[in-house]
Amino acid sequence: MNILYLHGLNGSLSDEKRTILEKYGTVYSPAIDYESDVNSIENLRRQFVDGKIDVVMGSSMGGFAGYYLSIAFKKPALLFNPALDTRSVFQNIPDYSSSDRSFKRLVLGAMDEVVDPKDTLKFIGERIAENTDYHISLRQDLAHRIPLDIFEYEVRSFFNHL
Repeated sequence: MNILYLHGLNGSLSDEKRTILEKYGTVYSPAIDYESDVNSIENLRRQFVDGKIDVVMGSSMGGFAGYYLSIAFKKPALLFNPALDTRSVFQNIPDYSSSDRSFKRLVLGAMDEVVDPKDTLKFIGERIAENTDYHISLRQDLAHRIPLDIFEYEVRSFFNHL
């Protein structure tokens, strides 16, 4: 299984989280400069179009990019606090509309002060008619950063669902 993991703004995939993901497959986690590349979503699509990606994952800005890439690749996604409604940096959003049913698991932190979970839920609510199966985990014990134990639990839950 090939896993595309997209980090957040000015972030990277930690070694500990990579180790968790490697239990499930080969991990691709490119360095992304969201601030200087306004076309990062399309550039990532081009970079991995032939990579046979099986699942897309991301956190914050990476969750935002992952949302659209999962549509483009027609693959399931696990998105932690995705910055779907508003972001601090501008990004062009390509139209990857698809009639294929997709699965997205969103993990939202009720205590997140960076990406407001209410905005994310509103964004999803406005797209409820799209052909997507959303599984939303609204965690009262979670802020913006994803602790290792929660990351491991949510990754395991995601793969168990597939």
